[in-house]
Amino acid sequence: MSSLSVGSIVEGVVTGITNFGAFILLPNGETGLVHISEVADSYVKDIREHLQKKDKVKVKILSVNGDGKVGLSIRRALNDGKGSPAPRRSTNRTASGVGVVSFEDKLARFIKESEEKQQDLRKNTDAKRGGGRSFRHFD
Repeated sequence: MSSLSVGSIVEGVVTGITNFGAFILLPNGETGLVHISEVADSYVKDIREHLQKKDKVKVKILSVNGDGKVGLSIRRALNDGKGSPAPRRSTNRTASGVGVVSFEDKLARFIKESEEKQQDLRKNTDAKRGGGRSFRHFD
């Protein structure tokens, strides 16, 4: 078994998925954890949308603790990798990927929906105020 070097990028296999991250079997036989915050550059609500068991992924080794815990990152491996192809599911997270919505697009959609909701609230509030005022003026 080879020792793990912090900062190196290796290929591993997803062996388990939890709500907080994914367990990756590394080439030396050890298992490391990719925390959900280290899966993609964008917010990950459901890790299962990005990874499945038996997926091969490139990971960057972030830490190797004395107690055997290995911290890993997929997003940093992708950002640090020079010219190497991204893992199958990772390519779906890029701006040019299929079915991917960029942060800017999500923000624009959020702003549009928020403005529409505020307009609806204003209409309802104005209708109630206008209705109440008109009755008061005729009293």
